Amino acid sequence: MHKRVAIAFTGPSNSGKTTLVEKIAKILIEERKVAIIKNDPKDKAQFDVEGKDSHKFSQTGAEVVITSPTRTTYFSQREKTLDEIVSMIHDFDILLVEGLKTLPLPRIAIFRNTIDESYFECSEAIAIDESIDQSQYTIPENIDILDLNNTTQIIAWINLHAQDI
Repeated sequence: MHKRVAIAFTGPSNSGKTTLVEKIAKILIEERKVAIIKNDPKDKAQFDVEGKDSHKFSQTGAEVVITSPTRTTYFSQREKTLDEIVSMIHDFDILLVEGLKTLPLPRIAIFRNTIDESYFECSEAIAIDESIDQSQYTIPENIDILDLNNTTQIIAWINLHAQDI
């Protein structure tokens, strides 16, 4: 069994979480198997197009698996724990989790323009850009400060802090 690690990203709406996860995944995937979990707290995500078979199946409330020569898509109607999701995905080296603040994973909080200090208690690092004036905030000493636009620096932090799962 090879080593699998996970890291989480959090932050307010429109802070750049998805953009950062996407950038990091594109770099990491060159050398590792990457899995991504995104939490959708408001149930906004649309997984299929109305009228298509897979949408009709998923509307039944059943657990639906769609397979094709190039992909397998799993539509679940039930909330899953991290352990359940990990056992489903199974084959990865690094898991990037967007959201899910309650999970006990090392976490990078992402901010632009303003910092919401309530994220400090669940984060080990923050990633910010030049829109943040650090002098306006009291950032706890135990929180690392990363450059939101420096993926090399962020990946180095991930490599040091990602948690075995």
